[in-house]
Amino acid sequence: MRYCTSREKRCTRVCANKPLSRHKNSLPTSNTIKQIGLDLGFQQIGITDTRLDTQHANYTQWIARNYHGEMRYMARNIDKRLHPAELLPDTLSIICVRLDYLVKERRDPLQLLGHDNLAYLSRYALGRDYHKLMRRRLQKFADKITDVCGNMGYRVFTDSAPVLEKALAAKAGIGWQGKHSNLLHREHGSWFFLGEIYTDMKLEVDAPLGNHCGRCRSCIDICPTAAIVEPYLVDARRCISYLTIEHRSAIPAEFRAAIGNRIYGCDDCQLVCPWNRFARYSDEADFQPRHGLDRISLMECYRWSESDFLKKMEGSAIRRIGYQCWMRNIVIALGNAAYDPHIIETLKNDYARHSAFVQHHIDWAIQQQSKKK
Repeated sequence: MRYCTSREKRCTRVCANKPLSRHKNSLPTSNTIKQIGLDLGFQQIGITDTRLDTQHANYTQWIARNYHGEMRYMARNIDKRLHPAELLPDTLSIICVRLDYLVKERRDPLQLLGHDNLAYLSRYALGRDYHKLMRRRLQKFADKITDVCGNMGYRVFTDSAPVLEKALAAKAGIGWQGKHSNLLHREHGSWFFLGEIYTDMKLEVDAPLGNHCGRCRSCIDICPTAAIVEPYLVDARRCISYLTIEHRSAIPAEFRAAIGNRIYGCDDCQLVCPWNRFARYSDEADFQPRHGLDRISLMECYRWSESDFLKKMEGSAIRRIGYQCWMRNIVIALGNAAYDPHIIETLKNDYARHSAFVQHHIDWAIQQQSKKK
């Protein structure tokens, strides 16, 4: 199985950390720990050890091919990624959690793709930044484990530090990595977040799930930029999620038309995955859409000033891409929208107030709109 980070968002904050103790609890605590996690609102708990031997060749090859693009942090601390005990010495077990984030919408998100004037944002980012919710809940989880099972050394992670989240979760039985590289579960689909607790407790581990992708290639065929270069292998440099979130330079012209109206991330491979027929809706209030982002017009997003953006996106994962990349993405989407002389007029009138970085993309957008007359 090949490794990819097409959906990963870099987090540089240090999560809760306690020194690892020498106290080791016994195997029977595993079921108790899982029930604690479920009681706290996680949808699934899996436990694994620290061995990731099967990932070594895949990950190093992925880096060697430069498929990580500008995500240079992915090429650092490789030993710590592949050997969890090197990241946190004395780690014996890793507790993995699943937290569902899909919310029920008024219309099928697929109907928004390619819409004449509405924007599409990746569904994980419609509400509050999940990192904060997940960190707090993982900390409560770890504290409760300590209360019930005795003192332990641990550290909690959620999309932070050099951790191979999907590989660990797959090994812990949370799901299998599909051909699009996202984690899948037969009864829950793929719309969920992952988190981990590294601990010095010796726990009974779970068995990995089998792969159930079969001959299906829906995710491969739907990808607008052919980023899934072969089953289980994603070139992040071609991925719209990467281009609109992680990539901070000018977006290559060859991918701009394919971006369509996606102004933050891309969910196409998940939207068409047959296993997502079984996805469960989340009742987490923090994951409910904010500021109408589930059905917002491109022009409304474009009209936000930088102060508007910073204020509205406070507490959102979107905020970290910054205003300039936000405008870059919107301008490209406006270029892809149905012909509208008002778009051309607006972009020309506002041209001087934008940075040279955004102006570069405005030139392209005006050209694209003019071709549609």
